Amino acid sequence: MFLQLWRSRSPRLTRAATSLLSAFATLALAVGLSIGVGAPQAAAAGSLPCDIYAAAGTPCVAAHSLVRALYSSYSGSLYQVQRASDSATANIGVPAAGGYANAAAQDSFCSGTTCIVTKIYDQSARHNDLTVEGAGGAGAADVGAPADALPVTVGGHQVYGLEISAGMGYRNNSTSGVAVNGQPEGMYMVTSGTHVNGSCCFDYGNAETNNKDTGNGHMDAINFGTECWFSPCYGQGPWVQADLENGLFQSDSGYSKNSSNTGTGAIPFVTALLKNNGQDHFALKYGNAQSGSLTTTYSGGEPTTSGYSPMHQEGAIVLGTGGDNSNGSIGSFFEGVMTSGIPTDAADNTVQANIVSVGYGGSTGTTGSLTPGAEISLRATTSCCTTDYIRHQTNAAVVSQITSSSSTLDKNDATWIVRRGLADSSCVSFESRNYPGDFLRHYNYQLYRQPMAGTAQFRSDATFCPQSGKNGQGYSFASYNYPAKYLRHYNYNVYVASDGGSNTWDSATSWTDDVSWVVTAPWAP
Repeated sequence: MFLQLWRSRSPRLTRAATSLLSAFATLALAVGLSIGVGAPQAAAAGSLPCDIYAAAGTPCVAAHSLVRALYSSYSGSLYQVQRASDSATANIGVPAAGGYANAAAQDSFCSGTTCIVTKIYDQSARHNDLTVEGAGGAGAADVGAPADALPVTVGGHQVYGLEISAGMGYRNNSTSGVAVNGQPEGMYMVTSGTHVNGSCCFDYGNAETNNKDTGNGHMDAINFGTECWFSPCYGQGPWVQADLENGLFQSDSGYSKNSSNTGTGAIPFVTALLKNNGQDHFALKYGNAQSGSLTTTYSGGEPTTSGYSPMHQEGAIVLGTGGDNSNGSIGSFFEGVMTSGIPTDAADNTVQANIVSVGYGGSTGTTGSLTPGAEISLRATTSCCTTDYIRHQTNAAVVSQITSSSSTLDKNDATWIVRRGLADSSCVSFESRNYPGDFLRHYNYQLYRQPMAGTAQFRSDATFCPQSGKNGQGYSFASYNYPAKYLRHYNYNVYVASDGGSNTWDSATSWTDDVSWVVTAPWAP
């Protein structure tokens, strides 16, 4: 208990003091003393995830988040950004203890240029900060993720998550307090089921200290994606799996023994959880980070192949790649922690309840205008189609009829969040309401919903400059990089089109009507 209280009250302990406490804790456990495990404190009202885990006797040894504090007492930096114009850096923190990221500070610092995330601070006393990952056995050195790629509402605040594309990743190979050589640990992350792929490996957790595959059991990390390493896997995923090195495990046999575990599906916000006693048992859980409780998909023995029982963790922390820097994956990261010891199910449930209470992806609070942060729908004005709206459907932008009796999915697909123009803040970009981090962008003149890659080309393709509607109604939106072309619906698809030209969608017939849009209140709540 002494260890847990000192950590919670003194978040800036020196590494030496922390190491001394850790040694005391290990000795006490070895001789059977209780350090908050046998009789854990109850979490106080208003407790955040690391307060909850500390009260249960399994304190955080790593706490990373771009969106909020994970201790009620934490008032430091969450992450660091570096801008392209002059390579200067700035730390983005919380304005008040236990609060949410000061995204306005990032917007101000990065105004007129672009920024990448160069460091994610560990909020625990261990100072296990993550920096951009170097080269490894399976991948070249990574690059930092674009700082503005994943705007999101959390706790009613406009903040940014971390959107990982292939070739991006973060790591710390010299950590303090992270489990090694079969020690028990738990971890969770809040991620997204809408930004995933089947490449290796979108991980968060314990990895090798040399960026190489050093053998079975040398990793203990949450994996989230659609890669099925051991067949059979049920459904289409994405699945919460355990990357224990040389395999993504859904059970002791590797493959799924749970036919009801078909994956999370396209849930915008997912809680993914792994805990492992390092000897003979691990468990996997997931939940909708916006509502409800956790579901356990596996709880049983370690993999039966040699090397996993006991485990041989090395204690590095990785985010966004595999242990050997396999970096072909994509994924989203909002927050995550690692604990010393295995959290109780009750503590996990309380943490999930806290995550849900935050309101990930909640309403921005502004609707029906082109003010950045406003939620809108875009209605066609052509006489044929005045009940048609721009929506995404199998990644393409189309116009289709949306009414009060339309399905919830259709209404969500027809709702967009106005963002500052990704290439020019005087213009706008349109983020999908139900696919966080995905934007409308043109490619070969047709419009698609795609994840923000951070490239200059993507930024230009996803930026539109509003003007008065060409037919006198609403707005027309000029393409930032093709200023003579405007958002237009043609044959129910959406293009950037000029008034006459070589492409069929450039037809002058009804052009002024087809490029004029009324900005309405959003169909999705």
